Amino acid sequence: MTKLEELTSLLVNELHDFNKGIERLEKINEQLNMTKIKMDVAEYKAIIEAHQKQMDIHKNMIGGFESRFNDKIDQAKIYPTWAVVVFIFNIVVSVVLITCKFF
Repeated sequence: MTKLEELTSLLVNELHDFNKGIERLEKINEQLNMTKIKMDVAEYKAIIEAHQKQMDIHKNMIGGFESRFNDKIDQAKIYPTWAVVVFIFNIVVSVVLITCKFF
């Protein structure tokens, strides 16, 4: 009978230890469920802000180039002014000479 009592007490002790282990795991599980993971995005935010500044600088440079290019296009002429003046002068002289020859 003593052996049976010893085995029973060992079984009771093992069950008691098992229940304590389960209670500890339940507490840890509750803590894990309540714990929120926070990400530190400060480094990424700084990198993104630096990239945004670079993009703004490049955008301004492209805008300046575009405005200068549009100004050049607006100022561009097909023929130089002196060539147009010489052409008109030649037409006027030709018309005057032709009319003088017939009269």
